Amino acid sequence: MIKLIVLIIAFIILFLLFVTIVIFAFIKKTKRLFILSIISFVILLSTGIYTLYLGLQKGKEKTIQIAKNIFPPFDSGTPDTEANKKNFRDFIKVDITSDVKNIYCFDDAIGQDADYMFAFSCDSLTANKIIERHELKKDSVIGNNPDNMQHDFFWWDKKRINKLQSYSWDSDYERKNLHKLFWFDEKNEKAYYFEYDL
Repeated sequence: MIKLIVLIIAFIILFLLFVTIVIFAFIKKTKRLFILSIISFVILLSTGIYTLYLGLQKGKEKTIQIAKNIFPPFDSGTPDTEANKKNFRDFIKVDITSDVKNIYCFDDAIGQDADYMFAFSCDSLTANKIIERHELKKDSVIGNNPDNMQHDFFWWDKKRINKLQSYSWDSDYERKNLHKLFWFDEKNEKAYYFEYDL
């Protein structure tokens, strides 16, 4: 940031110097001042271009940093990253207690319909908190799993999920249908959360 400020000040000084030299070149009508004005113009132009480039780079870096803070990336390959933990808190909406581990998540938010997948280890107490927090209802049929909409990851066991009791919630909005599904594998203490809209 300091480098950018110094470059902007240098650019302003060079610009004023260039204007002064050009004015003297026209008043005195000498070749030396005219050549000096061309040289100062080239220096001014290169300083301006570099300052603009550096400013755009800093702006881009800051924009990416802000975007990552607001919309953290989903890391489907590494568990328990800070981004995955933030996404867990934003979507699952329960505290990350000592039993919550191996948080994997994935998002496909491109296009009209979006889907979000979370898999993590937890105990039955945390699973019950999630069911309560999202007002999920126990489904009457086991295997209520739209697995054709889900992506393939080693941490998302579709075959196992199809054998688990599901809990669901569906919005009743006319324009956007939001759906939440949750499965808890008591034997392995593993939870699966799938949220999608149509």
